[in-house]
This record gives sequence, structure tokens and C-alpha cells, in this order.
Amino acid sequence: MSNEKLEQLRSDLDAVNLQILELINRRAELVQEIGRVKLKQGINRFDPERERQMLNLILEHNKGPFEDSTIQHLFKQIFSASLELQKDDHRKALLVSRKKKQEDTVVEIGSVRVGDGDPVLVAGPCSVESYNQVRQVGEALKANGITLLRGGAFKPRTSPYDFQGLGVEGLKILRRVADELGLKVVSEIVNPADIEMATEYVDVIQIGARNMQNFELLKAAGRVKTPVLLKRGLSATIEEFIHAAEYIVSGGNDQVMLCERGIRTYEKATRNTLDISAVPILKQETHLPVLVDVTHATGRRDILLPTAKAALAVGADGVMIEVHPDPDVALSDAKQQINIPQFNEFVTKLRESGLYKESASVL
Repeated sequence: MSNEKLEQLRSDLDAVNLQILELINRRAELVQEIGRVKLKQGINRFDPERERQMLNLILEHNKGPFEDSTIQHLFKQIFSASLELQKDDHRKALLVSRKKKQEDTVVEIGSVRVGDGDPVLVAGPCSVESYNQVRQVGEALKANGITLLRGGAFKPRTSPYDFQGLGVEGLKILRRVADELGLKVVSEIVNPADIEMATEYVDVIQIGARNMQNFELLKAAGRVKTPVLLKRGLSATIEEFIHAAEYIVSGGNDQVMLCERGIRTYEKATRNTLDISAVPILKQETHLPVLVDVTHATGRRDILLPTAKAALAVGADGVMIEVHPDPDVALSDAKQQINIPQFNEFVTKLRESGLYKESASVL
């Protein structure tokens, strides 16, 4: 074969390569448009039946020289890349996405700045039981330089016969103690109709794990400007968690903090399984602050400190922990809350580790 003939064939091959490139990119544009239509209609991106139909049509028209198995392999790679392209487009569209906003969101709650690089602590009783109980915890938090107080007034429980919280009266107690001691209030709201009312008493609206996909509650939280602490659901994937946050932010409230609190697995040594890898993933995928609730993740007082250190070591913006004056008689989560002396020791050792600064505020 002459060099002239070889060069002509190479030139023809280059032309075909460019044609294939143009067609592949044209196909990608069609895939992106299909992805946008599916997103609006709430349809899953991956449709195995449709993929099989396309493969069958392609193989019916395959006249060689490639074997069917080779053609099928090549097109499955194209299909896979197209599906990833749809996912990337979807991530770009999310308001909470790091691709949408590069800089970290910093949530300001009074003098506390969550997400600015200095980790915070989240502390307080699981449930508000009385004024005296909350006052004792509030005084302990204040003595440790704490400015924000957490406590549950509305308590969604597994059993309908367990203590459900004091409701609005609990919010009033939290507000009273906070005002007396110069603190801020963080408390869970479970009913969308209570969101507006809650803004009169709380400085941070907490949405608990059992309500992570209570979409009407998420929408209601998105309509106010009060900061929101959103906990990951018991069995929620990270993608589902991020989409739950998107409900709030898309409603107009961009003051959202995420909280990893362990997920349900087969393991029985702890109450839940702390997904420590979720912290760097959420920090990478979103621009929102990420906290870790070590109390609910472990359900064990003896490993709260090492799990808190682990959370801060992988980049968490804060740690959440439950404190009660007398945990043994607590009306909820009695076995996992720590008493005030234990909390003081916890804070001291966490500061000694160098992962939590002395000057940092406690949420």
C-alpha cells in the first residue's frame, strides 16, 4: 500500500472520528433534554426497559464487522456516561450544591457563626420536662461559654404511649430560660402549621430524623427566615438528605444546617451507625454547614468523646450532645444523656484535644 493511499485512509478515519464525536455530543444534548423533562415529571433517570429497547434496535441493525457483544459493550458505556451526565446536570441545578455556590454558607445565630471554620457544640436536654430542669442545664451551658440552648418540646416517639413533650409550654420554658441567661433556643418542630408560631420562641428550627421527608414541613420551614437544623433520616441516603435540604432552600430560606445523626443498620452495639464518611461527602457536595449528633448516633455515654473527636477531625462544623441534670429519671433517652459534671468533663477534654477551641461558642 502506497503512503498516499495510507494517508488518504487516515484522513477518512479522522473525518469519521469527528462525525462520531459530533453525533455523540448531539446524543448527549438529547439526553440532557430528556433528563430535564424527567426531572419536571418526577420520573427516575434510569429506565432499564428503555435501555433494552435501544440495545435491541441497535443490534438488529448491526451489519458488522463488530460482533454484537462488542457493539453492546460500546453502547452500554455510552448509556452509562449519559446517565452520569444527567446526574451532573441535576446536581448543578440544586441550590444547595457546591457547584451552584462555591463558598461555604455561614449560618449566624446571634453571636454564633456556624460554618466559618470554628466548630461549635450543640448541647441541652432531649426533652423539656420542667423550668427547673432546663434552668439547671442552661446555667451549666452558660458556665461553659454557651450561648445557644437546645431542648425538645415536641417529641415524635416510636411508641404512642411514650412522653411526647410539653408542646408550646415547653417552647415557653425554653424561651424564658434563654432570656434569663442570655441564651438562644434550638427546638424541634413537627407540624407545618406550628412553624410560624415557633418563630416567636425559637432561634433555630430543628427538623428531626423522622421528619426529614415530611415535605410539607420542609416547605413551611422554607417560607420563614429562621435558621433550620435538618437531621438525616433513619434510613435516608445522602442524596435524599441533600434533596430534603433543597426543599427548604428552594422555598427561600438559605439558613440551613445539616446534621448527621447515624443511620439504621444491622449493628446492635450502638443505637445507630454513625456514617462518619457522610461529613466530608456533604461538605464536598453542598455548601451548607454539617454537624454530627453523637448522642443519637451512638446511644452510649462511654464513646461520646471519641466519636465527637472523629466528627471534628473529618471536618464537621459542630457536634450535638444531650445533657440532663439527672439522666436516670429523664422522660426520654434516659440511657444516652449525660449529666452536668460529665458534660463539663466532655467539653474540657474536647478542648484539650485541640479540635475544639476554647473561644468557640456552643450551640
